[in-house]
Amino acid sequence: MIRYNGSKLSLIAIIAGFVLAGFTFSSSTQAFAAEPSASTNEGLTKPLLAIAAAIAIAGGLIGTGNAQQGIGAAGMGIIAEKPEKFGQVLFFFVIPETLWIIGFVLGIILLLGIL
Repeated sequence: MIRYNGSKLSLIAIIAGFVLAGFTFSSSTQAFAAEPSASTNEGLTKPLLAIAAAIAIAGGLIGTGNAQQGIGAAGMGIIAEKPEKFGQVLFFFVIPETLWIIGFVLGIILLLGIL
């Protein structure tokens, strides 16, 4: 038996992702029809695009939080010892913000059906 050493919440999220992927590819409706329809947001594809956008945005936010927790803690220690390093620490603290911006833009692209 495979042992998973992470938290139960992570395991539940992984299982839920596999279940959603299974429902996506085993659907009885024609989400992937041979002929293109008038609108790309018909039937089952509109909810799937919403789920994909939510996953993209949530992934960017979670990634930003994980990156900033370590940078913030280390940065506070540096600033406590050398206050003149504030600008440099602030720069490194702001760099992970691009992750949520990229996730948000990707979510908007998915919802508008640009791709």
